[in-house]
Amino acid sequence: MTNPNAINYLDHVPSVLKRFVAASGEIGNTELEPKLRHLIDLRASQINQCAYCVKMHTEEALADGESQERLQRITVWRHVDDYTAAEKAAFAWTEALTDLDVKTDYDSLRSDLREHFSDTQISAITSAVAMINLWNRMQVSNH
Repeated sequence: MTNPNAINYLDHVPSVLKRFVAASGEIGNTELEPKLRHLIDLRASQINQCAYCVKMHTEEALADGESQERLQRITVWRHVDDYTAAEKAAFAWTEALTDLDVKTDYDSLRSDLREHFSDTQISAITSAVAMINLWNRMQVSNH
């Protein structure tokens, strides 16, 4: 059910939304693997409690060949062997950039990322995390 008090941002700031869509598309043109991006988008959307986005990113991941089991277990990624060390490093980075905490050791997380990804790939991962957090906040603002 749609919230009758929701704001249709596209009606009020169409040029801003169009630029967000364009930026999101540009992230898709980077070296970031599509399956990893789906997992990043899903994990951040779970943290941000964006039900619409969780559903959408789950469906997109399934359509791109991700397994239902891995999608169901992403919330407990630290405790299962379903994910590669590279994916786990990306999830830790995603969580750190989504749920900001002054005690986070970004240097350590960045070092973990560099074991698996180039700086270009880390830049793409960081951009993807920033973008999904932006979209989540736009969507959640109308809950």
